[in-house]
Amino acid sequence: MANIKSAKKRILVERRNAERNKAIRSRVKTAVKRVNAAIAANDKDAAGKALVTAVKEIDKAAGKGVFHRKTASRKVSRLTIAVNKIA
Repeated sequence: MANIKSAKKRILVERRNAERNKAIRSRVKTAVKRVNAAIAANDKDAAGKALVTAVKEIDKAAGKGVFHRKTASRKVSRLTIAVNKIA
């Protein structure tokens, strides 16, 4: 355990931020799973709607610094390509 007051505060802040980041990452994963499920079901309409939601969640996560902007861009790109491949 830290002895310095500022170090103790940093531990609390890091714990709070880790919880926030975990929740955001979880929302992104859920949104991506919904897109992938719609793709697997070959449902273009559902996949398109789920894609919009997933992109929004990924962009929010990148904006808050949970994902690097290029990681977010790559995730969006791959999901979009997968949705567009549905006949």
